[in-house]
Amino acid sequence: MLVNCVAYQEGKKLGDIEPREIRAMLAQQDTFVWMALKDPTEAELQAMQKEFDLHPLAIEDARHGHQRPKIEEYDDDLFVVMQTLEVSGEDLHVGEIDVFLGRNYLLSVRNQSGRGFQDVRARCEREPELLKHGPGYVLYALMDAVVDRYFPLLDSLETELEGVEANIFAGKGLTRENIETLYALRQKLTTLKHAAAPLLEGTGKLYGGRVPPICQGLQDYFRDVYDHLVRINQAMDSMRETGATAISVYAAMAMVQQGETTRKLAAGAALVAVPTLIAGVYGMNFKYIPELSWELGYPLAVGLMFAIDGFLFWRFRKAGWL
Repeated sequence: MLVNCVAYQEGKKLGDIEPREIRAMLAQQDTFVWMALKDPTEAELQAMQKEFDLHPLAIEDARHGHQRPKIEEYDDDLFVVMQTLEVSGEDLHVGEIDVFLGRNYLLSVRNQSGRGFQDVRARCEREPELLKHGPGYVLYALMDAVVDRYFPLLDSLETELEGVEANIFAGKGLTRENIETLYALRQKLTTLKHAAAPLLEGTGKLYGGRVPPICQGLQDYFRDVYDHLVRINQAMDSMRETGATAISVYAAMAMVQQGETTRKLAAGAALVAVPTLIAGVYGMNFKYIPELSWELGYPLAVGLMFAIDGFLFWRFRKAGWL
């Protein structure tokens, strides 16, 4: 589906054009065409391949979709794949935007992505001095918008992780609910990682080393996108480490608590065992037992029980077992 097709000359908008006018506009000096498609059909992709002379391998990637984020060069043209992430209930919906750009054109193909980039077009048209750089600046604006949309998602995941940590250490422990929440959170972080990490590698090629001709003069802008991606990847690594650390700390605390409980049970068992032993000895049905006929035998046996248990209680209390 065609979203819009606009021609620009020297950074200023000439106006909306029809697809049949693309070739005439591309022939004009200092003019480029920015065309946007959403969930295009096979016929639309083939038509655009003819209009812009797109590389067949790039068209094949756009046709199949579900590509890993990347930036590829085909002679003097670029093909860029980025993933868009949108919250859908408790899950993350992954979309894709494929960008074809050359010296005088930029074609953006949006697949399975609900939110458009009208705000990006409006931003570019408000900055004609920068738009004079042509499709390279539009690519920067699109990449900047995609990456900036990762930050609110990252903030929400961080807030969710803090809530799970608070529940774990507030006495609720690793309940089934907390474990399921941690697992879902880890899945979302992995999805975000798959979207941002490959793009980090590709963006580095647009400002350092041999910069593609289309991106010449825009290195500082692409470096800014690269810095944002670095921050996102560092934050994700920190969150993954924090989640793993929380589980490890709770496991250590549970082992300590289990050891304390075991010591208390052992101390209680010892306190019960002493009188049980003495009572068991004097409860045997033998006729000849020492002190069996002694008048002070019973008080002495009971007193001995209390004395030994009192001594053991004092020792266990001093050792911190009770």
